[in-house]
Amino acid sequence: MTEYTLSIGLFSDAVTLIPMPHHDKDMYSAMTELNDNLQDNLRSEHPTVSQARAELTQTTQVYDEYGEPRDVAIAGERPLTLYLNKREIVTLMTLGAEPEALVLGYLRNQGMVKRFEQIRAVQVDWDVEAAVVVADEIGDELEEKLAHKTVTTGCGQGTQYGALMDDVDKIQLPDFTVAQSDIYRLLKALNEYNETYRSAGAVHGCALCALTPSADTDPHRAEVLAFSEDVGRHNAVDTLAGKQWLSSDPMVREQMVFYTTGRLTSEMVIKVARMGISVLLSRSGVTAMGLALAKQLGIMLIARAKGQHFMLYQGRERFEWDAPPPVRPKSPARNKR
Repeated sequence: MTEYTLSIGLFSDAVTLIPMPHHDKDMYSAMTELNDNLQDNLRSEHPTVSQARAELTQTTQVYDEYGEPRDVAIAGERPLTLYLNKREIVTLMTLGAEPEALVLGYLRNQGMVKRFEQIRAVQVDWDVEAAVVVADEIGDELEEKLAHKTVTTGCGQGTQYGALMDDVDKIQLPDFTVAQSDIYRLLKALNEYNETYRSAGAVHGCALCALTPSADTDPHRAEVLAFSEDVGRHNAVDTLAGKQWLSSDPMVREQMVFYTTGRLTSEMVIKVARMGISVLLSRSGVTAMGLALAKQLGIMLIARAKGQHFMLYQGRERFEWDAPPPVRPKSPARNKR
């Protein structure tokens, strides 16, 4: 086996990607092209970001309960090894919808890159299953973070580097009232999304949402600013954090809500807090540590949200019950208790 290497140019030593067979000239050519693109980016005043969207689904044949063959879509899943300057950080298993936003959001939420202005280049190449990010002002703090790893309750296993609560308690989150009708409007607006989930399943979705003043009788207008799907909920939230940096519209509003199809764990609460959002909405459940951190940080937690049903776990003092649904009759089983 021969290791091909990708020289970033800023450093005297090279960044080792992944071992490849010696005869795989196509792979070597792809890595050479990736290196050339990076050299061009490093000479530019503004960061150049690749556009390497992968195929999100593929078709396979299955057999149903009657033994009949059917062609169905399945979600893609592919490894992407992230390098920050000359340092290998992590390999992410991803759908591949917006890999540049994913790796930037990952570095942002891990606290490894503090500002978008530090970024000089982001290059993704699926031929070598690698993403290389070149950034300024990356010092010894990176090694300290990599030395402290926490395996979290991600889909499969998530990883959080550094102390879980680093700098989170310093964040000042917005404090505003959320109405029950706002939640219903958001859930209705979100019904238009989940494209990959509807066709193939096996993915989580997350959304950046905003509640903005409305001129009509409704107190707010529900707006979905961005939506992301991936094979893991943490990938989806990281992608949205990256999109905030990459978008010409920073997607920051006074009253924001973060929506996820996944459960509300401690890591989800921390990532949302780092994005400056104080309302977290989910159609799934809540973990004990996620709830404890939400109480500590003042984040409203609304879970089990589907249709007109939801459970408010945290933040009652700034929630308004203005649109209660009709009272459901009690079932005979409940009346017997």
